[in-house]
Amino acid sequence: MAQGSKKAVLYAISVNAIITVLKGIAAVATHSAAMMNEAVHSLMDTLNQVFLLMGIRRGSRPADTQYAFGHGQKKYLWNLWSAIGLFSIGCGLGLAHAWHAWQNLAHFERPETITLLGLDIAPIWISAAVLTIAFLLEGYVLLIAGKEFFSRMRAEGRRNPFRYLVDADDPTLIAVLLEDSIAVTGVILAATGIGMTQSTGNPMWDIGFSVAIALMLGLTAIFLGMINMRYLTNIRDKDAERAFHEIIKHHREVEGYHDLRSTIVDDTHTVVVAEIELREEVLMRGMRERIAAHERQLLDRVPEHRRTEAVLEYAETRAIVQATLEATEELIDELEAELKQRCPRVFHLTIEIDGIAPPSKLDTPEQLTQP
Repeated sequence: MAQGSKKAVLYAISVNAIITVLKGIAAVATHSAAMMNEAVHSLMDTLNQVFLLMGIRRGSRPADTQYAFGHGQKKYLWNLWSAIGLFSIGCGLGLAHAWHAWQNLAHFERPETITLLGLDIAPIWISAAVLTIAFLLEGYVLLIAGKEFFSRMRAEGRRNPFRYLVDADDPTLIAVLLEDSIAVTGVILAATGIGMTQSTGNPMWDIGFSVAIALMLGLTAIFLGMINMRYLTNIRDKDAERAFHEIIKHHREVEGYHDLRSTIVDDTHTVVVAEIELREEVLMRGMRERIAAHERQLLDRVPEHRRTEAVLEYAETRAIVQATLEATEELIDELEAELKQRCPRVFHLTIEIDGIAPPSKLDTPEQLTQP
């Protein structure tokens, strides 16, 4: 997990915990439905980011005897629980509170003043102060998450932030960015509802905007759930597959490939598998010298008087097999090194040799000796 995501999560937890307390106190003091839903919103944000932090820590564990490719997917699982559970609960609580406020509209009484520290203060000023603090703090956290988001987007050569929001391979950063965005939006909605109620005397504005805040939480749950579900269903790494295709095109030793597959384990680990067919005429280049070298090494370990016909035949056969395997392993190692250089998140490449293609009709003996 990138340190930028963890930093954004830690900032978000600290800020939202403070804002939750402030909004809760203001909601109880002012009897505002919108402020109460904002308090619920901030509480869900805080709990959600605690889940994200747990996912980061659990997902960063290395491979072990039970998890061959590490614990990276646990991060998506914690994110999924957070999105579907906490935000759905927040949406439900918000709608329930708005319904309760509407049902009791006839008995609704907003206090004219609130005594605080010996001073009589109008509720609108308490709401304004809390929402201003919330806007500044949540705006700062949004700025931190936004910088990390755009930094990664530019590093990957992407230009459309909305498309990158859907395609980005770090759902934790996306969750923090989205939560901070709707947190700032929620503050604006709450301020609008409270302000309209204050200016018109109609509490339906307050209730109506509290419903909008609750629905916004529900939509966030759906969106984040879809993003994290995608990475829990063996999604392919198209960038890694395109890189493999480009690499194969520049290797004359390979006639072609098929059954290319990849799977994203987490945002820093991708597994790629493929079957390749080797070109006989290119693979044979330099093979005679390689076989002769291995045969000499084998015979050097056998005394002259023990080099029977059977021993010589064994040494020749063993040298052929060893030279062929060596040439094949060198090719696979070269392909793997180039793929990891182009896509650093590829940490495992499995290549199966499907066979050797026949010599091309266009290749002449002179061409076969060319490098």
